[in-house]
Amino acid sequence: MSSLFERKKKLRKAAALRRQRAAAGGDIGVRLLEQFDRAIAAPTGSVVSGYWPIGDEANVMTLLRALGGRGFEMALPVVPVRDRALTFRRWRLGDAMKAGPFEIAEPSADAPMMAPDLILTPLLAFDRAGRRLGYGGGYYDRTIAELRKAKTVTVVGIAYAAQEYDAIPCGATDVPLDWIVTETDAFYVEQSRP
Repeated sequence: MSSLFERKKKLRKAAALRRQRAAAGGDIGVRLLEQFDRAIAAPTGSVVSGYWPIGDEANVMTLLRALGGRGFEMALPVVPVRDRALTFRRWRLGDAMKAGPFEIAEPSADAPMMAPDLILTPLLAFDRAGRRLGYGGGYYDRTIAELRKAKTVTVVGIAYAAQEYDAIPCGATDVPLDWIVTETDAFYVEQSRP
């Protein structure tokens, strides 16, 4: 069999096409919010990190607006120099944004730094064991591993149901998700993962 890198590269290409087809079905924001609310109870006072959706990523803006309206502190990731963990800055609807290294909108440098308790993460593909296939930079894996050294962090993969695969190849540095929320389901990933 090919190397882990090659298997992931091949799967990324197929998963991107699958996600593109799923996204053509329209905005799933309200359904994501419904599934999130049905399953996940973020503790009062939690800092929630979302993401600014790009391309055909599942759009979490409805969910972020709802959580912000409920009094949660909201943050968005800031992409650092390569091979470093993400940092997080406070974000509120209407805040000034800047383009980051990958042209993804990020909070401005004067927004306060925050340490999230709950992270909503985009992905290309997932499986029921909580394995996530991202874009290959390792940013979320490094970040989650680093944050979990200091505190408990809940990580929620946000996706279209069509992004589910039977098994996602993973390596030693791949960090599993705690929850996965799609437009049709929200499920907890058992801690006894392979």
